[in-house]
Amino acid sequence: MLKDKGDNIKNLNEECENDSESEKKDNEKGNGNVEENTEEVVEEEKEEEEDKEISLVEELKKENSKLKSENEKSINEVNAIKDKLVGIMAEYDNFRKRTAKEKDNIYFDACKDILKEVLPVLDNLERAVKIEGNAEDLKKGVEMTMKQFNNALSKLNVEEIPCEGEFDPNLHNAVMHIEDEKYDKNSIVEVLQKGYKKEDKIIRYSMVKVAN
Repeated sequence: MLKDKGDNIKNLNEECENDSESEKKDNEKGNGNVEENTEEVVEEEKEEEEDKEISLVEELKKENSKLKSENEKSINEVNAIKDKLVGIMAEYDNFRKRTAKEKDNIYFDACKDILKEVLPVLDNLERAVKIEGNAEDLKKGVEMTMKQFNNALSKLNVEEIPCEGEFDPNLHNAVMHIEDEKYDKNSIVEVLQKGYKKEDKIIRYSMVKVAN
């Protein structure tokens, strides 16, 4: 009977050992599965990161290509503007030179027209100096020259500014003032130097004495 109990205890111990070993194997198997699952998760995460990196690189390449295209377009536009500006500057320089030349020609033509009318007066004055005669002859010569000169001014549409009546600051230059009851206030008393105008433009203001 003791022997049977000893055998039972032995069998029980063996079963416990077998159970422990079985549990140990199961645990080892379970741990192995966990490790395998962990490795798979890590591998998947790694692949996802690689995919994200590849996708990001592709996006950066596309963005870089887009920026490069836009940069080339901007450079072409800037170059076009530069070329246009250079053309405008060249046109302006030609216009400036042409305008200056035209201005010089206009001025020369104006001077020529005036001198054509005035030079004959100078010719007559030179002849008068060479001629011998009395004061009366000299006076007549001067009067003839003055008449010729006035005719030249008339041909140039230049006329004397009238100084009769009231002082006009648009036509006259008052260089002297007097107090005299014989004259109306602001009236011209004396012409000290004649003024001239061409149509509505003043060449020289009349220099006058004015009563206050």
